[in-house]
This record gives sequence, C-alpha cells and structure tokens, in this order.
Amino acid sequence: MAAALQRAWLRRGALAIALLPLSWLFGAITALRRLAFRNGWRSSSRVAVPVIVVGNVIAGGSGKTPVVMAIVEHLKARGIDCGVVSRGYGRRTSDCRQVLPKSNAADVGDEPLLVAQACAVPVYVAPRRADAAHALLAAYPSTRAIVCDDGLQHYALARDIEVCVFDDRGIGNGWLLPAGPLRESWPRTCDLVLRTSAAPGMDGHIVHRALAGFAIDSNGVRTPLAQLQGKPVIAVAAIARPDAFFSMLRQHGLTLANTIALPDHAAFDNMHAWLAADATLLCTQKDAVKLWPQRPDALAVPLDVTIDESFWQSLDRMLDAKLSSAHGPQTA
Repeated sequence: MAAALQRAWLRRGALAIALLPLSWLFGAITALRRLAFRNGWRSSSRVAVPVIVVGNVIAGGSGKTPVVMAIVEHLKARGIDCGVVSRGYGRRTSDCRQVLPKSNAADVGDEPLLVAQACAVPVYVAPRRADAAHALLAAYPSTRAIVCDDGLQHYALARDIEVCVFDDRGIGNGWLLPAGPLRESWPRTCDLVLRTSAAPGMDGHIVHRALAGFAIDSNGVRTPLAQLQGKPVIAVAAIARPDAFFSMLRQHGLTLANTIALPDHAAFDNMHAWLAADATLLCTQKDAVKLWPQRPDALAVPLDVTIDESFWQSLDRMLDAKLSSAHGPQTA
C-alpha cells in the first residue's frame, strides 16, 4: 500500500483523485491548526537561543537528517556551540531524554542516535520538541543555537529560521495527503529552500547527495567500495526510499546479490535468522546504529552532502542577525 501511494503521489491519476475528498479534510484541519498558533489560541514556546528548523512538506522523507548534520558541522566550524532536538520518531520510549553515543536506537530513535554519534553535539528527544530544547539548554547553557531535526509543522516550538528540504520528487502531484504527498500546501513562507538539481519546477539552493567512496564497520575501519567490486554483497535499507540507496551502490560498480528493503525506521530484530553470518552486508549510516549491535561487521556507507555556498551565506546572514540582536532571537 505504501509503495502504491508513493507512485500515485507522483501524478494525478485515478487513485489520487479518489482520495481528494480526504485531502480537503486534511487541509482544513491543518489550516485550523496553523490559525490557532497564529492567533494565539495555542501557544508556542520560545527558547533563549536561535532555533533552526530543518523539515519538509512532503511525506516519505527527503533527506532532512543529512542536512541537519551538515548544518551542525558548519556551525561547529564557525565556533558556534549548538545542539540538536528531535521527536525521536519510532522509539519505544515517550520521555524527554538526552541521546548519548551509546544509547539504544529503540529508546531514542535511529536518526537522533546517528547525529549524536557522528556530530558529537548534545542531542535531546521529547514528544514535544520544545521540551527537548529547554532540557538541552538547561544541561548545556553555553549552547548558542539549536537545530531541530524535522518539525516544520511542529509550531509548539517557536523557530527563527526555517529550512525546507526537497528531493527529486519535488512536490509530487501537488496535492495534500492522502491524495498527494504534501503535509501542507506549497508554496508556503519559508526562509531557505534546499532541493536536488533534479527536483522538477522547484526554486532554491542546490544540495548534492552522493555515497562516499568507502564503507565503515562498527570500529570505524574503512573499506574502499572499489575493493567490493566484483564480489556479491547484500544491501539492506530501512529508509524512506531504499531503492535510491541500492541504485547509488550499483553506480559505484557493486554487484548486489540481494537487496532487502524495510520500512523507514524499522528495527533489525533477529537479523541472524535471515542473513547468513558470512555475508558481506552493506547498509546506510542510519541503519548501522541499529544493525551493528547484531552485526558489528556490517559495512555502513556514509552519504556525502554538499550544499551550494549561497545557502551557507544566506544562513549565516540570518543567524548572525539573531545572535547579535540586543533583544535575543526574534521570529523570522
């Protein structure tokens, strides 16, 4: 069903048209929710430092977390102490907690754990991202900026800069859920837009995504992908678009003896029961945080993200204005 919807969302065919009445209802509900926050009927929580929200308006994942990690590394390079907050989608807990490098992905979410391990900055998760932001600042008062992974539609956390990310699908058929892939109508007001060069009919700064030329195991040992050419490997992915990962591996000249596509954020329980222990196993970095406890020999292939310099110039200009404000961060 999920795959059928993904295909239907790319065009205005029979299935999409049949779902239009539900999308009108969805649009009405989301519009009322935005109006409630805009008119103060529901309150937004503001924290003492600028908040950069990285999200999307299209369902099914668009590469937000790699952009979050790129922004974090950019801020660190500028000497700006920062932290990351997230809901921790798919976790089995429901409290507000810090994500540590040794945390269990099932308790904190796979993407927050990846950020904590890869970026070495404070990461907090909570059902309400505002609670995570307040907890992070209480524990790390030197923090000067917070990056929110997802949450473009989470208005309970006031934001200063909004970054909306699109992949090759653009806005699909342009309709709201469930007739189309949009969580809210587009265009909408947004500070910065990131898109792939292949996104149809989209404006915004370009983000380039490509697999690194190497894979790493749980000990950080690198294996060049070129060494795996001509050898049968198994590729597994529990991400929004697993076929994209498999396609990029093939572009590196790898022979995929088998591909295993699981739902986004899926757990890797009982992997030993259906994967041969001697199989060379490739996965994404996000999947590795769940897979390595069972298969420390699994090789994770990092995703290299390159963003046009114009984006960084615009982001720095907006952020510097917030950081230098005599009155603290203000709504963008």
